Amino acid sequence: MRSVTRGLSRTPYYVLTGGLAILMLYPLIWTTISSVSPQAGSAQVDGFGLGNYATLANYQAGVGTYLRNSLVISLVAVVVTLVASTLGGYAFARFSFPGKDALFLLTLSILMVPYATLLIPLMIWLKNIGLSNSLVGVGIVLAVFQLPFAMFMMRISFEAIPKEIEEAALVDGCGTFGALRRILLFAVKPGLITVGLFAFLAAWNDFMVPLFLLGGDNQPLPLALVNLRQQVMGVIDYGATQAGVVVLTVPCVILFLVLQRHYVNGFMSGALKG
Repeated sequence: MRSVTRGLSRTPYYVLTGGLAILMLYPLIWTTISSVSPQAGSAQVDGFGLGNYATLANYQAGVGTYLRNSLVISLVAVVVTLVASTLGGYAFARFSFPGKDALFLLTLSILMVPYATLLIPLMIWLKNIGLSNSLVGVGIVLAVFQLPFAMFMMRISFEAIPKEIEEAALVDGCGTFGALRRILLFAVKPGLITVGLFAFLAAWNDFMVPLFLLGGDNQPLPLALVNLRQQVMGVIDYGATQAGVVVLTVPCVILFLVLQRHYVNGFMSGALKG
């Protein structure tokens, strides 16, 4: 009887979460079905098939080239974000130095600056250092935009670890970087995964930065899709565009499903501290 009562009391929760899940999944399911459905003005006119995906695969340099570009940009952004935020977060969490809190607040204040206002100066800067129209340069720029949030996440992740663990490693002969590399990085793994996942999703889906800083065959997939959807005489190829959206979405969904447990734990880092 008690279990029945408990189940009934949670019914509103299940209804609400189920409704939200359907609401969020419906656009993705609809797009996936539409990408293989017959549509006028697309390569898939009769019956269900992969004609739209064939159009996408053969568009200009090919979908493989655009996927590779997106992957290079995303990997550069993830690596730079993880390295910089790990070292910075560790420094803010463990070391005391003049102006530490002011510097941390200044870092977080970057979140309030619309990054579109920085793109022209960044374009000039990348040209001066020889990274104009460069996938690596765009990856670095996107990493810079992720650093405030990443720094915050890594600071609270390190602060959630008892100092006694680090002190024990130092007593056993580890240096500061040795303790960080051998012990602390494993302890903050959920935070690292959360930061890396955020950096990947932001870089993988970004449109504005590549639009300003890249051209030609260096386009990532989001930018190529915008060019693909506008065909002859202004007719929009919805089928090929929907196929591109599916291809763009699949890696994000797979990554999130694989890493969701660590992602949730990363957000909980420091929640129970003290």
